[in-house]
Amino acid sequence: MSNFFIKKKENPKFFKKGNNSTVSKRKSDVDPGGKGRAKKPSNSKYNQEISSDSETESPAVHNKRQSTEDHEYEETPQEKKLRLAKVYLEQLKEDEENKAEEESFETDLIAGRLQDDVLEQKGKLQRLIAKDLMPPDASEIRLLRGHKLPVTCLVITPDDKCIFSAAKDCSIIKWDVETGKTLHRIAGGRKGTEDRHVGHTAHVLCMAISSDGKYLATGDMNKLIMIWEAETCTHLYKFTGHRGPVSGLSFRKGTHDLYSASHDRSVKVWNVDENAYVETLFGHQDSITGLDSLSRERCVSAGGRDRTVRVWKIAEESQLVFHGHEGSIDCIQLINEEFMITGADDGSVSLWNVNKKKPLSTVKQAHGCHGDVGVEQPHWVASVAALQNSDTVASGSHNSKVQLWQCGQGFRRLEPLFSVPVTGFVNSLKFSSSGQFLVAGVGQEHRLGRWWRLKEAKNGLYVIPLKRKPSQQEDATVAE
Repeated sequence: MSNFFIKKKENPKFFKKGNNSTVSKRKSDVDPGGKGRAKKPSNSKYNQEISSDSETESPAVHNKRQSTEDHEYEETPQEKKLRLAKVYLEQLKEDEENKAEEESFETDLIAGRLQDDVLEQKGKLQRLIAKDLMPPDASEIRLLRGHKLPVTCLVITPDDKCIFSAAKDCSIIKWDVETGKTLHRIAGGRKGTEDRHVGHTAHVLCMAISSDGKYLATGDMNKLIMIWEAETCTHLYKFTGHRGPVSGLSFRKGTHDLYSASHDRSVKVWNVDENAYVETLFGHQDSITGLDSLSRERCVSAGGRDRTVRVWKIAEESQLVFHGHEGSIDCIQLINEEFMITGADDGSVSLWNVNKKKPLSTVKQAHGCHGDVGVEQPHWVASVAALQNSDTVASGSHNSKVQLWQCGQGFRRLEPLFSVPVTGFVNSLKFSSSGQFLVAGVGQEHRLGRWWRLKEAKNGLYVIPLKRKPSQQEDATVAE
C-alpha cells in the first residue's frame, strides 16, 4: 500500500508545470454568477500560445488523460501482472498464428532434406531428369583455351562457379565458369627443376577437390601428389610414397580424407588436415587407371589390364572384385552409393551395382568403330561421368562426340539419349553439381599416351549446357 500513496503524492508535481497556464486562464473565465465554474473556452486553440513545455490538449482531453493515469496508478500489482500476462499471451498467440504456415513449410523442407540424406546414404536417391534433357545448339557450346598440350583431367568446384583443369604441359588453370576467363594459372616446370619449382614438372594425370571446396589435390607422372588451397591456388603439401605415376584421386565426401591410386597397383589413404599418410591397400594385378568415392568409407577403382573393378571397404579392410569388360578398364565413376559406370578400351560402357559381381548392363561399341573394312577397331572409351543421384551419365572417346545415356528400368539398362559434337580425345568429363552443364576436357592425344594424334582437335575445355524441356517444372525424386 505504501507504493500507492507515494504515486498519488507525486501526481500533482507531474502536472504542476503544465497546469500554470490553464489555471490562470480559468480565473479570467469565471462566470458572473460566482459559482467558480469555468466556461467552455471557444477558439482557445487559436488564441493559446503553445510551447514544448505546455499542455497541448484541451481541458476535456487533459482531464480524461489524468483520470486514465489515476486509474492506472490505482491498479494493484497483482492486477497489473495479470493484465501484462494477458497482453503477452495475446501477442504470443498472434505471433504463433503468423508463423504457423512458415514453420509448417520449414518443417516439410527439413523432413524432405533428412529423407533425401537417408536415401542418398542407401544409394536409393534418384533424380529422374534424363527424359527432360535436350541436346544443346552448337552455338551454345563454349570452348575455353589456355593449355598448350592436351587436357588430361578437370574438376568443378562444389558451387559450380569455377573449373580447375590440368594438362600434359604440367600446368593447372583455374577458370571462371560464367565469363570463361582464366582466374589463376600454375605454370608447369621443366624436367629436373623439381627442387626449386612450385608445381608439377611432369604430366598431370588426375585431380580432385574436397566437397567443401577447400583443398585441391593433383597427381602426376613423377609419382607425386600435391595439395593446394583451392581459393588462392597456394601450394600446401606434397605427398610422396607411390612408386608409379599417380592415376586417380578422390576426396571422401564431407571429409578431407584423400584416396589415391597409382600405376604401382596400390591405393593409398591420406589425411589432408593432418598432412599424414594413413594406409596402403593392395589387390590389383595391373596399373590402376581410375578411382572414385562418395560419402561412405569406401572407394572404387578400375584395374586397367587386369580387367577388374574393385570396391575397397576401408573400415572392414576388405575388397570386392568385379569382372565384366573384355579390355582394359580405363575410367570409372560412382552414380550413387549403390551404382557405378565404367568405360574400357574395348569400346564398351558398363553399368554396375556394387552388390553384384557382373554388370547390370553393357553397351558394346558405344562410340562406334574406326579403321579399314574387316579390321575395324572400336573407339576407346577414355572418360565417363555421372550426375550424382540421377539417371544421367555421359561417356567420351575420340569419335568427335560426347554421348549421354539414361539409366533406365531401375538401373537395369543403358539407353542412349543424344550426342554432342566435340572434336578430339575426350580425356575427362564432369557434370556440374546443379546439373546445369557438362564440361569436357579435350586434347589432340589420349591422356595416357600418344597412340594417335588428331591435328584438327583443339586442346581445351568444352562447356556444354544441359537444356531442359519447357514442360519440365522440377526434378522428380523417387525412392526405389
